[in-house]
Amino acid sequence: MGVKNLWDVLEPCKKTLPLHHLQNKRVCIDLSCWMVQLQNVNKSHCPIKNKLYLMGLFHRIRALIALNCTLIFVTDGSIPAIKLATYRRRLNLGIDVENQATQDGANSQNLSSLRRNMGSEFSCMIKEAKYLGSTFGIPCLDGIEEAEAQCALLNLESLCDGCFSSDSDIFLFGARTVYRDICLGEGGHVVCYEMDDIEQKLRYGRNSLISFALLLGSDYSQGVHGLGVESACQIVKSVGDNHILRKIASEGLNFARKKKNPKRQGQVKCNNTTKTLPCEVNMNGNLQIPQTDNQYLRVVEAFMNPKCHSADSDVVHRSLVQHPFQREKLQLLCARFFEWPPEKTDEYILPKIAERDLRRYVALQSTSSQLDVNFPLKEVPVKCPISAIIKRRKVHGRECFEVVWEEFYGVKSSVVCADLVERACPEKIKEFDDKRALEKKNQRKSRRKKSGKECSVAEIDQKLQDLLLDIELGSKSNPMASREIISDKITTATKISFINRDPPVILDSEGNVDSRAAVLCRETGATVPKPEVIDLLSPSPLVPSRNVSRCAQMNARHINIIDLSDSETEKSPEHARKARELRLFLASIRD
Repeated sequence: MGVKNLWDVLEPCKKTLPLHHLQNKRVCIDLSCWMVQLQNVNKSHCPIKNKLYLMGLFHRIRALIALNCTLIFVTDGSIPAIKLATYRRRLNLGIDVENQATQDGANSQNLSSLRRNMGSEFSCMIKEAKYLGSTFGIPCLDGIEEAEAQCALLNLESLCDGCFSSDSDIFLFGARTVYRDICLGEGGHVVCYEMDDIEQKLRYGRNSLISFALLLGSDYSQGVHGLGVESACQIVKSVGDNHILRKIASEGLNFARKKKNPKRQGQVKCNNTTKTLPCEVNMNGNLQIPQTDNQYLRVVEAFMNPKCHSADSDVVHRSLVQHPFQREKLQLLCARFFEWPPEKTDEYILPKIAERDLRRYVALQSTSSQLDVNFPLKEVPVKCPISAIIKRRKVHGRECFEVVWEEFYGVKSSVVCADLVERACPEKIKEFDDKRALEKKNQRKSRRKKSGKECSVAEIDQKLQDLLLDIELGSKSNPMASREIISDKITTATKISFINRDPPVILDSEGNVDSRAAVLCRETGATVPKPEVIDLLSPSPLVPSRNVSRCAQMNARHINIIDLSDSETEKSPEHARKARELRLFLASIRD
């Protein structure tokens, strides 16, 4: 639970940060808090035997590993003696807990810490979570008492960059950066609270937060009955962070009672006992706790000096060492709990392992540049995990690349954010862009060739029609030239008609159908047209032109036979030139 309503007090300092804010960071995780969150999700969706809470933990670990976020699991140890009264109250209220507290009639100060019931259902869930973490190479630090106190100590000693915990009293133990919650949907985000923001925006230091535990209530104290959040904030701000604990040491909580109800004077009841708080304050302003039954000062002492592994202990040093990823054990665990085949497990986790190594490669390059150590590309001690870039992608509005990994990762390709690839291997992006540009260039050339062919056919058809139109118009003024041109044109038209499978009708000197035309009709299956006698020497009236080929008619490209006049005496040089052009043009078509 932590301190009652403390999250509401700290709400102005709440920040929602994108998930990639955690990249390349080391964070401690209060494993009990995570499992409580995941257990609540499990209960709301399916029975606990389905291990949905463990699958949720798997996906959280998978997402953080891809960011090269180093994780340390921290678990609870024994129950502090000062917390036993809280557990007794919860038991009396019918709240199920995992511990058993004996010595109900004894005072909490006379009790020692109580060992947890390791056979409870929740303890078994913690064991499964620790085993899952070990397959990913995540170390686990078993705390002496409170896990959040151990996390806070590591954060306070700068051995980690932040702590994951939903217990607000982690600030009272000295934590500086706390991540209250994590969400993996829509790109993912974390809810973060910084002690620097609390000190600057709210003017609350660690002493003030401890006083909130005494005023509002916590796992270690009941607080002042009837005192609300606003009143507590006014009391703490009026006294100040530097003096609040001294005032509590000298006066107890009487001053808070006076501010709450000035008409009622007297002592304040806390934890069902009424006490006047004797204590001494040394010259440095530190609290000197006398060896008397003083509940308030015992609460302060529990927060200021919790029982934890010291920062320089061997246990802590071992927890800071990351272990190798155990692929086979993870496959067996997923097959046992989730009924996944090994291929599905690899599909989920191997791309994330590759992405983690890519971020480590980028971090190595960044460190080398800061130290002014520049290796040639071929002499880099760690090889870039990316083999090639396939294409650009966009995921949740972010620019990404689909990349091919090196063979030793056991995965072919996956999608990686573009900024990471740019920092890791800009030469791969340049190679990809050059390849794309060359492909586009070749595509444009091929399109130009196709369009050029289409244009040439259209130009041929247009030019042919223009020439025939000129000749037809010129035949009225110079019939001799028209006859010469048409004679050449008929020969060519015969070949064109053969290609179009519609043989022309050609008359011999006796007016009979040419035998070659009949042969062509038999070969192509066309019908022999009805004989029509054309007298080339007699003038004829203007008649509509007819098509030579059915196929040409279908393609809207036809050649018209131009009527001839009976005059052969005149021959214009202009028409002779056009006739030569037409012959050359038709010859080029035949070729």
